[in-house]
Amino acid sequence: MREKQYKGKRVLVVSQHFWPENFRINDIVAGFVEDGVEVDVLCGLPNYPTGEWYEGYSYRGPRRESYAGAEVFRSGEIPRKGNTNPRIFFNYTSFPLFALFSLPRLRKRRYDAIFSYETSPVLMIFPAVVAARLKKAPLTCYVLDLWPENLYPYLQVKSGVLRRLAQAVSDWLYRRCNRLIAMTDGQAKQLEKVTQSAKKRPQIVIIPQYCEDFYAQDIVDEQLSARHAEKFTILFAGNISPLQDLTNLVRAMRIVKDRGEQGIQVLIVGDGMSRQELEREIESSGLSDCFTFCGRCEPHEIPRWTGIADALFAGLADSENLGLTLPAKITSYFAAGRPLLVAANDEAARASKASGAALVSAAGDSEALAENILALVHMSEEERRKMGQNGRRCYREHYSRDLLLNQIQQVVLGDGVE
Repeated sequence: MREKQYKGKRVLVVSQHFWPENFRINDIVAGFVEDGVEVDVLCGLPNYPTGEWYEGYSYRGPRRESYAGAEVFRSGEIPRKGNTNPRIFFNYTSFPLFALFSLPRLRKRRYDAIFSYETSPVLMIFPAVVAARLKKAPLTCYVLDLWPENLYPYLQVKSGVLRRLAQAVSDWLYRRCNRLIAMTDGQAKQLEKVTQSAKKRPQIVIIPQYCEDFYAQDIVDEQLSARHAEKFTILFAGNISPLQDLTNLVRAMRIVKDRGEQGIQVLIVGDGMSRQELEREIESSGLSDCFTFCGRCEPHEIPRWTGIADALFAGLADSENLGLTLPAKITSYFAAGRPLLVAANDEAARASKASGAALVSAAGDSEALAENILALVHMSEEERRKMGQNGRRCYREHYSRDLLLNQIQQVVLGDGVE
């Protein structure tokens, strides 16, 4: 059970991405409200990941909504339409600018804390910094994407001048926070480096991303099972982007097929900026019969898909700084109670190995990933079942919602956690 010691407190959440976009901040806000915290959300207009406005939305709004008992204030932004480098750049820079013009809408509201949920771009912290100054409230930033390192897989910035500018802006924003939440030890150490010159250094605490409880449901969907039951099924669920390095999975499947293993299928549930490129890669590799794109679905429907999977795939691109993160996808996979195939380095690799639920290969190592796929295929059902049990136990002990949501509330509204 979560404590409810912050009932009646007021929090302003600043996040470019919010419901109906699929980010964990949606559930964090709902959890705060459940515990009696009054929450306002300042966010953008939903267009992620495809770059198209969600149904019912346009630049004109709606600009005021409610979600799970929270008041939602939407600012304008330029959509990512086409997900080209210029459109992503304008999307990244438009939200913080337009969000500043939305702050006067909150002028009569008092807040005990400001909470920035920082995915990409880091610039979304800027309106939170301004709000914290205006409201004289402490600012906590949950760092999901460490910048500027997370910028470069999306935008190919070669100029040294631009890279130094991105570093300076990112560091300046992190230094303006009172508290920073890191996901891993490695990320915390990096944040300590970039904030060491701050006049008043932010408190840095480590809280991994939790997993919503519904991911641990065992759902048997007879229709889905009948449609996909004939082959060993590897499932990827989530955003299709360069960070996920799904081309590594394509290369590994080409190796597997060349070795004569024909009874494997890969289901991709989700969408994103790299989908078309991935489809071309699959077709050019002669693997169209092995991959099926199942489209996007709501988060609470994911257990229908994990329930028919024999293995769950998670990958990260081969980047030193991406290795500092532990993606929420992996913790959600732990909860699903299925074996994992993880292609990643450093923190994600360590957590996956420690869980006893995963076969792990280095990021970008297609040969090693292919070996792990074949090893999992040839395991007994009992061995795979034990791996799934290990994952679910790891989720319950280390990544459960109540445990970590309590810690987030302590940092944002209390005196932090040790």
